Amino acid sequence: MNNAQTSPRLDALDNLRALMMWLGIVLHVAVNHITTVSPLPWRDPKTSPVADLLLLLIHSFRMPVFFVLAGFFAALLAERRGADGMLKNRSLRLALPFAVFWPPLFVLTAMLSMVYIHLTVRGVPGFDRALTPPRQPGGSPFNTMHLWFLYQLFWLCVLAWAGLRLRLRRFVPARLCDAVARGFALLAQRRWGFLALALPLALMGSFYPSGIVAGSGSFLPPFAEWVQSGLFFVFGWCLHGPREHLLPLFAARCKSHALAGLAFFIATVALLGAVRGGTALPLPWPHPAFWIAFAYNATSWLWSLALIGGFMRYVPHRNAALAYLSQSSYWVYLVHMLGTIGFGILLFNASFGALAKMGLNIAATSLVALASYELLVRYTPIGTLLSGRRVTRARRGLPASAG
Repeated sequence: MNNAQTSPRLDALDNLRALMMWLGIVLHVAVNHITTVSPLPWRDPKTSPVADLLLLLIHSFRMPVFFVLAGFFAALLAERRGADGMLKNRSLRLALPFAVFWPPLFVLTAMLSMVYIHLTVRGVPGFDRALTPPRQPGGSPFNTMHLWFLYQLFWLCVLAWAGLRLRLRRFVPARLCDAVARGFALLAQRRWGFLALALPLALMGSFYPSGIVAGSGSFLPPFAEWVQSGLFFVFGWCLHGPREHLLPLFAARCKSHALAGLAFFIATVALLGAVRGGTALPLPWPHPAFWIAFAYNATSWLWSLALIGGFMRYVPHRNAALAYLSQSSYWVYLVHMLGTIGFGILLFNASFGALAKMGLNIAATSLVALASYELLVRYTPIGTLLSGRRVTRARRGLPASAG
């Protein structure tokens, strides 16, 4: 590898990406045990407010961090390989794995989901299509499931390629494009910048009952989802240019960003609790959903910056465990839902409490996903497909920095 690929800067971001991957397992286990209205049509009989808090907490920063990192690495690829090289890489790393793995994962996930729904409704395993939630008139029976990240990210990269390769500056003044890039850099530098960045996302969130944009998994996502994902992606893209200045700045401010994010997260929880409890809130215009969305997205920006800066400051170098998680993260991301649902089914009638079930599910899903990676993926053509290069035993542990 070249020096850029082994720099502490990229090692830190690879370490961060590994942690975000594992938190996906925690999040999708927690959703089985939440006490509030579930986004999924199944639920374990043992629930806990801790699951509610974990779901809200992890959701607030996990995907924002992923999209910021995705934008950063896409810009890195465009700088190294040009627009066409970037798109080719993203096609091989995003579109091709989606096309290969989505069909079997969709079938397996649907089958496990039907068993879990049967357990939820009737208390015993089984299949009954009548129990599946009805879809909206004209709606498709297919969705991208948890692979929506790959799907949306690929199309965001296509848009980035169009902006570079098709030279849209012929139609948009160059000064305007430069001003947008400078604007993102300015907002990243200013301590109040997160407020401006949260505003458009709050406007999108105000159209949702809870104030939080919920992923639909649709192959034609609504505009709000593109804005939610795209803003973080564009921020990451613009971060790559002035990275020599901004990344050390995030590192220096990671503690203050984390504390400010905690304050906005507490405000989010308080506002959500008041709204769900039917409490009238003396808030100015507009709808309370706007203020929930504003507090929540302020949290997302602050904690995203805090995590990037914190890993730059405290975990800047390769760590053996995190390097392995980074290398295995793509495979674990693809298959972890089978584990969280499958082990949820196995633990459904267990006498353990919600927290014990969650811990067992997280551990079992993590171990099986990592074992399957080591035995079936790491040194096979599947591993080559996912990492973009053949991994041999002599090269094991090397993270794919630009992935």
